Amino acid sequence: MLCLLLTATSVVEAQQAGTDNAARVENFRPGWSTSFQGGFARQFDADMNGGGAFSVKRLFIQGGAAYAPKPGRRVTISVGYGRHSYDFSGATGLAGLAPWQDIDTLRFGLPVHYRFDEKITLFILPTLRFAAQSSASLDDGASGGALGGFSYRVSDRLSLGPGVGVLTRIEDSTDVFPILLINWKITDRLSLETGRGLAATAGPGLTLNWRTADNWRFLAGARYDKLRFRLDDSGPAPRGVGEDRSLPLVLGATYHLNPTVELTVLSGVELEGELRLDDENGDRIVQDDHDEAAFLALTFRARF
Repeated sequence: MLCLLLTATSVVEAQQAGTDNAARVENFRPGWSTSFQGGFARQFDADMNGGGAFSVKRLFIQGGAAYAPKPGRRVTISVGYGRHSYDFSGATGLAGLAPWQDIDTLRFGLPVHYRFDEKITLFILPTLRFAAQSSASLDDGASGGALGGFSYRVSDRLSLGPGVGVLTRIEDSTDVFPILLINWKITDRLSLETGRGLAATAGPGLTLNWRTADNWRFLAGARYDKLRFRLDDSGPAPRGVGEDRSLPLVLGATYHLNPTVELTVLSGVELEGELRLDDENGDRIVQDDHDEAAFLALTFRARF
């Protein structure tokens, strides 16, 4: 789940580019800036309907460099790596097959944010992704696409707009999905935003934030999560495809160590969870739902 934070962060930053213009102009420094973020998540044992259970450990890191010639106009180059380590137990169903273990992901992004005027900001996020079992070639798990859209500054407290994502999938049809870009300052401390602080596989979700008077921010959010990846030459589906999808509900707290560094603790539960195993042509071999899965995570982000 958490290695996909990167897409959500890029989308929400693009959407927020159309708000708080006066503060952004006052604090704006042209030229290059860098960022680094990462985290670790543990999904605890979840029982599967076909028998057995599984758990997952997830790790991600990302670095990025951004160039901003003017306020509201920015191009970013980002590279991120993630590892998902699955542990299956049981002798029946999909869990009994133990179809995969460590899954590596590598992704490149080129977010472009362009503010036309005080009202309209355009964003586009081309992305190239690789996801494969650690014993398989990452090249065999390539996919790509883009997210795009614009936000309109309705007032000093509200910006919103439509977007769309188009992403290819390994041995499957292309995903086309809508995106709602929203940054709503309900009060001076409470806001509703697109995606901040969570993960996004098939587009960002929504997050409700409450900022305290000191350095804390508390959040609640939800999104749809999906990871699809290539398998190696051995196992029950040689050169097949695995898929992990769920609907995570998240509560979290962020502490700002200083204006550029933050730490976030997340906890929650994954609903509507499903694992799927396809053959090398993308035809289904077995699919199994699983019970609610609790998880904990720790993430960090630094900007320079």
